[in-house]
Amino acid sequence: MVNQPEQSNARTGFIGGSDARIIMGDNQEKLIRLWREKRGEAEPQDLSGELIVQLGSITEDLNRTWYERTTGNTIEDVQCKVRHPVHKWMGATLDGRVQQTGAVYEAKFMLPWNFSEEAAADKHMAQLQHNMWVISARSAVLSIITGGGKWVEITIHADPLYQHLLLTAEKKFWRCVQTGEPPALFGIEAPRPRLEAIKVVDMASSNSWAELATTYLRTRMAHGDHEIAKAELKKLVPEDAREATGHGIRAKRSKSGAISFDALSMESDHAPIQ
Repeated sequence: MVNQPEQSNARTGFIGGSDARIIMGDNQEKLIRLWREKRGEAEPQDLSGELIVQLGSITEDLNRTWYERTTGNTIEDVQCKVRHPVHKWMGATLDGRVQQTGAVYEAKFMLPWNFSEEAAADKHMAQLQHNMWVISARSAVLSIITGGGKWVEITIHADPLYQHLLLTAEKKFWRCVQTGEPPALFGIEAPRPRLEAIKVVDMASSNSWAELATTYLRTRMAHGDHEIAKAELKKLVPEDAREATGHGIRAKRSKSGAISFDALSMESDHAPIQ
């Protein structure tokens, strides 16, 4: 680790990953509440009555064990509290770090209805990018258990543009904490980093896929024959020929030397010479 664990559990002295989501969000009321908490003017919100939050807490050990067993990787630095080496007001409490890759590890519990990898990544993107920035990690893994008995792993890479916008927004917010000026929403939609493609999708129920798949299979051999014939025809065009015609096709050589083909009508190809 590049940082030593912090001794204090107080959240008022720094901006953490869960705070980043609010700062980059679109809820002014939550932003003001967070600002007041950081200034010590309001107590942190009591989440003991939030069932989803408690389910996430209770299943965290199971989530980590399941991730390690499924991937073969080891999670270290569990619940490690760290600070950015330069911006001391940036901190993170890590669910862990993947020993083999150095990636940030984040465990989540999510409800199964309307669940999608894209929505999950978007929901937690600010937190993950914040934590990656704090410890200079190049990637993060989101390990998700859903209430439907499904486990999902999502890999997200550090995005310099996203992190630049995130750092700008957090600097403005922290300045407000220090000066007492109420913060305003950042107001810019951050880019969505590309997710690593990990899904295997069954398209058997798609009629469009079925139609195009049939066409693909029917024409695959003909396409191969077509490409072979075109390559052989190019070899037959004399090097000093600008154009060659015969048997319904015409080959034309461009100024750069590339040869292209087009089809001629059979009538014009066999028309008698006047």
